[in-house]
Amino acid sequence: MIKFLPLLILTFAGQVYGNASRLKDLVTIKGVRENPLIGYGLVIGLAGTGDGGGEITNTSLKKMFQTLGLNPQKEVTSKNVAAVIVTAKLPAFGRTGQKLDVTISSIGDASSLAGGTLLITPLKGGDSHIYAVASGPLSIGGLEMGKKFATTARIPDGATIEKELELAFNDKRAIRMALNNPDFTTAARVERTINQELGGKYATAADATTIDVIIPTIYERKVVELIANLENYKVIADSLAKIVINERTGTLVAGGDIVLKRAAVSHGDLVVEIKGAEGSGTKHVHLLDQTTTINDLVKALNALGTKPEDLISIFQALKQNGSLLAEIELI
Repeated sequence: MIKFLPLLILTFAGQVYGNASRLKDLVTIKGVRENPLIGYGLVIGLAGTGDGGGEITNTSLKKMFQTLGLNPQKEVTSKNVAAVIVTAKLPAFGRTGQKLDVTISSIGDASSLAGGTLLITPLKGGDSHIYAVASGPLSIGGLEMGKKFATTARIPDGATIEKELELAFNDKRAIRMALNNPDFTTAARVERTINQELGGKYATAADATTIDVIIPTIYERKVVELIANLENYKVIADSLAKIVINERTGTLVAGGDIVLKRAAVSHGDLVVEIKGAEGSGTKHVHLLDQTTTINDLVKALNALGTKPEDLISIFQALKQNGSLLAEIELI
């Protein structure tokens, strides 16, 4: 049986329409993104908390010794070594010599990576090319956290970029923007704002996500300056009328232009009617005006001592009845 918290947490987002957002916070630019890197490596120097054998670890140890000029005839087994996967993110304009933070995760049966050191590990991109090399002593955080998650560690600035992504960004003739939250209304507003600010038909909204911008003549070879200006244009982003409900915690989050139509709600011994100005003589009927917002409704229901599970049922019933014009999502 699902248990609810005694307190309902309700947040209203996006209902204040006078608040404009920077374009920088609404879109991403094609080609400007991080790229995941991954590599396989060995962590040494563990205090008997390593893999203690295994085909992958033993083979890796043997190859490592061969690289160092040794030629062991038998498999090398040690509990002071662990096989790991190393991951990092290559910035969009990462340059050779820059440092990257790396995350190290055990893939064998090591019980802890505490005190270990990562041997030199090449990190590859999705094209199988090596873009960075990682190595160094591991950090697993505080003692308590280390005990709980001792098989995952980090190395701040643990990798060095060895290869750059080729991006002739300043030579672009056009740029493509993508809305983080696709919406036709917002896309149209972005197009209109850019064209007004630049003084011409330079931006075109291709769909609910994509806005293409032609580089004006005065910004040729000055694309960075153009984007710096575009990022600071203010646009009022539209939002979907939506209520997200977490039944496990009894939390509701409501956002957007949510509309409540005329309705009467009866739930147990509670009756709430959303109507006009006429009165009612019914003892247990609590009247709310027809222009009542979700915020007003929830405040009124909370004041009457309504439980979180009751509020969730009421919202679902209002949606089913057609009196609540909003999307409801259960998580």
